[in-house]
Amino acid sequence: MKIKSSFAVIAIISVITILPVSAQIGKRFPSERKVVKDTVTGTELIFLTSTPVGDSKIYPTHPQWTADGEWLIFRSNRVKGEAMAVNEKTGELVQVTEGGYTGMLNIAQRSMKLYYMRKVAGNATGDQRNGALEIVETDLAKLFADSAAGTMKPAEEYQRSCGTTPEAMEAGGDMALDAGEEWVYFRVGKEEAAKHLNAGIEVKGNFGPRNMGAGPGGIAKMNIKTGEIKHVVSVPFQVGHIQSNLWNPGEIMFSWETGGKSPQRTWTVMEDGSGLRPLYPEADYEWVTHEAVISKDEVAMAIMGHRDIDIEKQPLEEATTSTGIRDPENPGQETSWGPSGTREKPTGLAIVNLRTREMIIAGQTSSGSGLWHVHGSPDGRWAVGDDFSRSLYLIDRNSREMKMLTTGHKQTAADHLHPSFKPDGTKIQIQSAMLSEDGRSMNIVIVPVPADWLQRTYPNKI
Repeated sequence: MKIKSSFAVIAIISVITILPVSAQIGKRFPSERKVVKDTVTGTELIFLTSTPVGDSKIYPTHPQWTADGEWLIFRSNRVKGEAMAVNEKTGELVQVTEGGYTGMLNIAQRSMKLYYMRKVAGNATGDQRNGALEIVETDLAKLFADSAAGTMKPAEEYQRSCGTTPEAMEAGGDMALDAGEEWVYFRVGKEEAAKHLNAGIEVKGNFGPRNMGAGPGGIAKMNIKTGEIKHVVSVPFQVGHIQSNLWNPGEIMFSWETGGKSPQRTWTVMEDGSGLRPLYPEADYEWVTHEAVISKDEVAMAIMGHRDIDIEKQPLEEATTSTGIRDPENPGQETSWGPSGTREKPTGLAIVNLRTREMIIAGQTSSGSGLWHVHGSPDGRWAVGDDFSRSLYLIDRNSREMKMLTTGHKQTAADHLHPSFKPDGTKIQIQSAMLSEDGRSMNIVIVPVPADWLQRTYPNKI
């Protein structure tokens, strides 16, 4: 019996020892890279991941590639709760966090660093402190080098704590790294926001059928070198999608988040709280969504044209499935969103100039939902958008020509395509369920800009 007990103890110790290793930063996984031709468009799609383990890309408001242009960082369930990187050329997969993360992954563009938030353990049992979040920096250059050489060290050799937010601040994981890479911006809770809201400002209630949007909301910032925390701005509504202008230090974009149409979706402010204003002042009939900073002076956004002209006459139940659940294949049809989102007025992929405040519509599909999640190349040549059918469209901003690049990415997918341009303007990253047998699990995919489009020249370039 003693011998058996000894073996049992050894087995338990072995399991305890092995479990942390399986989640170790720097762990490498075999390449899954494969090229698949789109059977409809003929575009060669580069699947950087191709197994059904729950991959998803970073949101289009944030960078996808590391500063050297070689790696893409994404979310995955290969190691639950941890982030992964994949080499664009080789398909090598490397785990880049240990200890988990929450909210947005922020890839620095001036250095090989990754920034993110994670929950703070309150005691030895691992219980989480309510509201307290640690901001962490990962040294990607050192991590990739040691991982390739097989000389990985403990996680603290690669991860550095920048500071911890107070519990009372109720900080959120919707974080953005400033272009100067000294500050990160993040959302704060209602009580913290209320402390800084100017007297006399009416706090907004929920808007729309998802019962979201009520304020107040706010943004704070932390210095990633010193841990200093300062308040940036408070507003009378719910804050969402915080992003920074990666070309202009101190410039912030954010949204009034309702889960759909907002009374005024897009906002901009400077890091000291000055210059708060609507980015694009919208009318009641305009459904503005999915804004993304695409260059030093420009923000792309979708003005949706997804609803029938007589949508306001339709009863609420027509916008739902037979079980009463919101229709995931044709969202935003509930009458309580108001009269917006029809094509009685101009709709499409809109681009707003931050300096002149001029708005142009780069393009729109002729039918269907219209363009939904949008992005653009920093050089001003291209814009890109997806639609409800999970098809991807490229727009030449000079000629206004539009081309479907790929389709068939399954409307049953766990999420949407969410296109993002590589900074050099030659490739687009999406997420896709095209290869998934369950029709939901997604992979990380690169869609090249067609070679003949890249060869185009323009005598009167915009």
